[in-house]
Amino acid sequence: MAEETQLSKNPMQMPRLVKVTVNIGLGESGERLEKAYNLLQELTGAKPVYTRAKKSIKDFGVRKGQPIGVKVTLRRDKGIEFLKKVLPAINYRLKSSSFDDSGNVSFGIAEHVVIPGVRYDPEVGIFGMDIAITLEKPGYRIGRRKRNRSSIPKSQRVSKEEAMTFLKETLGVTII
Repeated sequence: MAEETQLSKNPMQMPRLVKVTVNIGLGESGERLEKAYNLLQELTGAKPVYTRAKKSIKDFGVRKGQPIGVKVTLRRDKGIEFLKKVLPAINYRLKSSSFDDSGNVSFGIAEHVVIPGVRYDPEVGIFGMDIAITLEKPGYRIGRRKRNRSSIPKSQRVSKEEAMTFLKETLGVTII
């Protein structure tokens, strides 16, 4: 128990929000994809990018390289602002199964109109979206840097419990 309090006081052991990725996957391109692009840009205030099909699936009419969705990555403060806007749509509740062992969290919203402040527009329609939250501790750069790359020790990885605690304290999320 004394070990945990020391860890929480150590700034190198405190998890932090690195990015929030918002994805709308449609499985088709065209006018509906453009509407999803505009909606995501309006909701997040950032410029989305198109996601492309990795392989062709003849039954669905999808060709390799064809745009089939849009996503946007929000980092640091913009990510926290977006989460504060979106979490009331799910009543600040996340399932414990939504967390993985690396401290990442994913959840979905079936209809974007349940987000507070967003109104239904018949021109746009209704879109669902997936939201992924990535948490890290300081020092993760050693695993990504080009020169003198090294593996990240277990003590520096974000555990499932640490991720749950971080979201409870910073955003007031309830874990089911």
